[in-house]
Amino acid sequence: IFSDVSNGTVTFLPLEENSEGKYQIKKCNIYQIQLTHVTDGEWSVSVVAPFPEDWFSDGITYPKLAWLGNELLYKLAKWSVEQKPSEFKSTLSLISVAKYSKVYQDLKEKYKEMVKVWPEVTDPDKFVYEDVAIATYLLILWEEERKEKGLTKKQTFVDLGCGNGLLVHILNNEGHSGRGIDVRRRKIWDMYGPETHLEESTIMPGDSHLFPDTDWLIGNHSDELTPWIPVIAARSSYSCCYFVLPCCFFDFHGKYSRRQSKKTQYREYLDFVAQVGFVCGFHVEEDCLRIPSTKRVCLIGKNRTYAPTECALIDKQITQYINNRQTSAVVTVGLNHKDHSNGVCEEAGSELPENEAETAGTIWMPGFQPREKVEQIRNCASLPRDFVDDVVLNVANLLLNAAPPKPCSNTHGGNTNTWNQGESLSLKEVAEHLNKETLKRLKSEYGGLQTLLKNNHQVFEVLNGRVHIRDWRKEKPSRKTKPEVKRRLSAEAFKTRLCWFFIHHPDGCSLPSESCPYAHGTEELRQSQIIKKKKH
Repeated sequence: IFSDVSNGTVTFLPLEENSEGKYQIKKCNIYQIQLTHVTDGEWSVSVVAPFPEDWFSDGITYPKLAWLGNELLYKLAKWSVEQKPSEFKSTLSLISVAKYSKVYQDLKEKYKEMVKVWPEVTDPDKFVYEDVAIATYLLILWEEERKEKGLTKKQTFVDLGCGNGLLVHILNNEGHSGRGIDVRRRKIWDMYGPETHLEESTIMPGDSHLFPDTDWLIGNHSDELTPWIPVIAARSSYSCCYFVLPCCFFDFHGKYSRRQSKKTQYREYLDFVAQVGFVCGFHVEEDCLRIPSTKRVCLIGKNRTYAPTECALIDKQITQYINNRQTSAVVTVGLNHKDHSNGVCEEAGSELPENEAETAGTIWMPGFQPREKVEQIRNCASLPRDFVDDVVLNVANLLLNAAPPKPCSNTHGGNTNTWNQGESLSLKEVAEHLNKETLKRLKSEYGGLQTLLKNNHQVFEVLNGRVHIRDWRKEKPSRKTKPEVKRRLSAEAFKTRLCWFFIHHPDGCSLPSESCPYAHGTEELRQSQIIKKKKH
């Protein structure tokens, strides 16, 4: 990296090691960031790539040019003028950044093939590199802990709500004995092999889910379990530590309810999870991870604030705190656990009948709702076709009637005609015109109205929160940018569905039949050649 402060430039020269161990400049991927003084109070920042036509991107070490121009440039400009103090700690404040960078690059190179074989529907780039980054952080954190405490054996762990299991796979591979537990098995689990220990099981916070022989509990986007992880760690043993990366906002008994308006919801929730750790007797530390996510603040509890002889006192404090958090007085949690003094479970002296005591000693909160074993599809795809068609027609008519038709030249048809493009409306304005029952039904789906409209992309275009009627005359052919597989699929789907505009639009379709990818009438319909995936 060459920094020329006087001229306001920073030039990045990528070096690659050849087979002889010598470094050479990868000329095609040189780029420069320039800062230019325009006027007295105005500056501009730009990214320059001298050889854009030869640019090489592997999605790992070399980013895409579009990312440099669209994402990085925007953020550089934003950060340059931001003055508000951050409500979070600086990134990687608890570990060595230099060590992190080295280990991260090594692991990224080691596990990059996972991106190519990722069988889940989730984005492989995001999830693979996010888990690599979290694994890197934990490996360095644990290495530092071994030095501090004079340990020689690598720490053991349990990842509660492990999801795709990649974090467990990496930590196992790097020499840490541990396992992941999740309510639902993922397809990718079968790819890891027997050395990666993953279990399909429902975790209910209680005496049956304690881990007295485990050094660390991990909660990586663990949702309903997030506030319980410090409690489980505290009651598992005096030496058990925890690492949580909160994402979705859950309390002990369900969704988290905001109590302060002066903080952001995210900051307030982090403070709540940290407070749980303090109540459980941990010195809670906060750090900011370097991951591709907006929720990247982690909370760590690795040291206790009390002596081992005070375990019973802390245990009562935890019970009282959970009771006070409950919004309903129907369930009394206080009796539903055992005393975990010194990490050894001893019966609390409660006068319950034998059969009730057995139940009470199992689950700490009977009202706790774990995640469902079968993931519900809530992306509007499971809504009845008649319902979706009615909503599409209502919204389309709303847009078409919002303004007088505008004259547009239909060049594809060979003659000039007037085709009503309608008006654009905000999602809020569209929602205000739908009846309450329709909105209620849509709200039960992730994304609601916006998702339904985006799913029906033949009819609508949703840009920056505004809904437009799609004008297919403006759709540019994308043969050059589409990969071969997608081009083939597009060709196979040609004329396999009816054209909505041909049937419903008052002016018909804006394209002539031969140009429209959809069928103008049933006589044009072709049988789809695409084999649909079986629904499991």
